[in-house]
Amino acid sequence: MASTAAIPLQEPAPLSQAQRLVNTFFAPRKTFTDLRRSAAWWAPFLITVIVSVVFVYVVDQKVGFRKVVENQLRLQPKQAERIENLPAGQRETAMQRQTSITKGISYGFPLLMLAWHAIVAAVLLATLKFGAGAEVKYKTLFALVIYASVPGLFKAVLAVVSLLAGVASDAFTFQNPVATNPGYFVDAASSPVLFSLLSSIDILTIWILVLAAIGITCVSKVKRGTAFAVVFGWYAVTVLFGVAIALAFA
Repeated sequence: MASTAAIPLQEPAPLSQAQRLVNTFFAPRKTFTDLRRSAAWWAPFLITVIVSVVFVYVVDQKVGFRKVVENQLRLQPKQAERIENLPAGQRETAMQRQTSITKGISYGFPLLMLAWHAIVAAVLLATLKFGAGAEVKYKTLFALVIYASVPGLFKAVLAVVSLLAGVASDAFTFQNPVATNPGYFVDAASSPVLFSLLSSIDILTIWILVLAAIGITCVSKVKRGTAFAVVFGWYAVTVLFGVAIALAFA
């Protein structure tokens, strides 16, 4: 009898960083599956830094950070009242200090997001290991979270386009710069809880959450339903926390 040689399973071809970025939008499973081979995440982070710096620079030129702070204070009546009741000199000093802090945080935002992604990856790791018995590495989840967050850059891009096109900046805020959620059309000062709740129903955020859930199924043996429950469950917790904060400061 003729013997037949076993044909080895062919591994998917390794992806470049550019291919990973493109596939994040058009074939996310390919990107996330490739993370099991290499958890490199520098490419999406570099793109995030570039887009973020351009966004903040345009805001600085077209809106101005003093105006950004004034707009933000309208959403925080208690803090606005506290500053307004200060003597003129102290009031100006407080506004200048707040403007400088806001500007520094804005330009350093990519580093803050990197720290936030590290926390999210840690929470997902603990949840998947102890809640679903999944075997997955932290560095893989960290890279997954960064790649899944890439669609969020569209918000900054849209904001840049609108500001350069001459859209009024009277109500501009970094928290909700463009109408990607129904909260954009709600007066946050008069309805802070409703604003917080509706702002969470953001089309780009939902896209990110879906990508994260898909990614979890690709880098671990967790079932699709479990992955979506973990991701959207934790997001629901953050939404409720945001609503509670809005209630506290209303």
